[in-house]
Amino acid sequence: MEILNYLLLGFAQALQPVNILFAFLGGLMGVIVGGLPGLGSVAGVALLLPLTFKMNPATAIIMLAALYYGNMFGGSISAILINIPGDSPAVMTALDGNQLAKQGRAGHALFMAFSASFCGGLIGIIILTLMGPLLAFLGLKFGPPEFAALIVLALTSIGWLLGDNPVKGVIAGAVGLLLATIGVDMIQGQPRFTFGLVNLSAGVPFIPFVIGLFGLSQVMLMLARPEEFTGGEQLYQKLSLKDSLLAWAEWLRCAWTIVRSAVLGFYIGLLPGSGATTAAFLSYIAAKRLSKHPERLGKGALEGVAASEAANNAASIGAFAPLLSLGIPGSGTTAILLGGLMMWGLTPGPLLFKEAPQFVWGLIASMYVGNLLVALTCILSIPFLIYVLKVPRSALAPIIVTVCILGAYSVNNSVFDLWVMVFAGLLGYFMNRFSFPIPALVLSLVLGPRLQTSIRQSFMISHGSAAIFLTRPISLTLLLIAVFLTLLPALSAWHKKRLAQQSAVVGG
Repeated sequence: MEILNYLLLGFAQALQPVNILFAFLGGLMGVIVGGLPGLGSVAGVALLLPLTFKMNPATAIIMLAALYYGNMFGGSISAILINIPGDSPAVMTALDGNQLAKQGRAGHALFMAFSASFCGGLIGIIILTLMGPLLAFLGLKFGPPEFAALIVLALTSIGWLLGDNPVKGVIAGAVGLLLATIGVDMIQGQPRFTFGLVNLSAGVPFIPFVIGLFGLSQVMLMLARPEEFTGGEQLYQKLSLKDSLLAWAEWLRCAWTIVRSAVLGFYIGLLPGSGATTAAFLSYIAAKRLSKHPERLGKGALEGVAASEAANNAASIGAFAPLLSLGIPGSGTTAILLGGLMMWGLTPGPLLFKEAPQFVWGLIASMYVGNLLVALTCILSIPFLIYVLKVPRSALAPIIVTVCILGAYSVNNSVFDLWVMVFAGLLGYFMNRFSFPIPALVLSLVLGPRLQTSIRQSFMISHGSAAIFLTRPISLTLLLIAVFLTLLPALSAWHKKRLAQQSAVVGG
């Protein structure tokens, strides 16, 4: 009852006309920023933050928060339409979303992406409302050993969950881990594989690399195999909003995936440093692992789009729980918002709920309003977005190259990033030609640096003893699951062989 009273107090704040307006504007800017490769919510919030100095703190945080979760909606647009993720959390959306677009179902992919984002965000907001402070405390139970075990669990899955050929999946994952070692060592400060290039000190520039891997490689494939990309514009002549609506059977098939991915994404969002990208990857892996038809994911399955989008939006909401409850940002964007709270004279932490309940609950209530406004705006815009797909393939190639160049260059305003994009484009081209799973490489590249740091920190805490991973309940549980998943294919094959032998004996 107390939570309900606080939430009603929040809605009294959130439903003020000025706050509704700024929630809508923030969400709209987030969609635009998310749809432009290379920008992302961190850049968007950082650019807007100085303009909010003289605004009412509640109105300012409502607008900036809407930009953050609106960015998750927007990232799927370019990922689905032209196979260039607008932001890193949309990498997994591109995997199935663009395949659906090539099959003439771009409208269905966009509708599912926006709907799953809305549902994932709504589930995340409900959890934040009911259990935000408690879940933020649980998130703090994850130290370096737990993070290392969680990442090992994710990496043990990529070989046989993201590719038809497990060996190729393992090779792609190994290449990603190798690329993740580039940069200055986070513990000792020693450069590794930088070859004297200052630009590699912080590691491989992720956004330019992903843009090249997914976007530029597609242009190379168009040039190498033009017969596969001609005449495709005829597929997209019937893409109105009505044609984009999904059948009830498709909704029911994706419903459990959305709920599961949203809950998983929210909890991952609680963990400082994990973020929406990790949530999208792990939720996609879970969706493929638990699917009745795992072979469909990666080839144009709505479940893949639903899992990724529900998770990344829920994770963006989850990142607010440690920020508001403990003053610990759960992502790069909430780290900037932490500075904003201090700039506005507020101290995030347990006392914030008592000292400024109208501010905190106004923000939470505004998420219900803003999430709905952004979802409706995106869904109603589908008839206009799909005109991108009516552009002839011959004209689309130079447009994609231009978007790739602008997106890669805008991250750091660096020509070096363009060369990284070109290298990644060549790598992606050859991986596509020889059927290596690109997501396995990207997942390893994303999680590799955190895995290295967590393992090194764990050994420093334990003075070099590996027992720290086995004496902590959470890390031990995660490692046991990883071992089980590693052995599962072999156990399954052995079980099938045994059943076949028994059938042969009975039949004989």
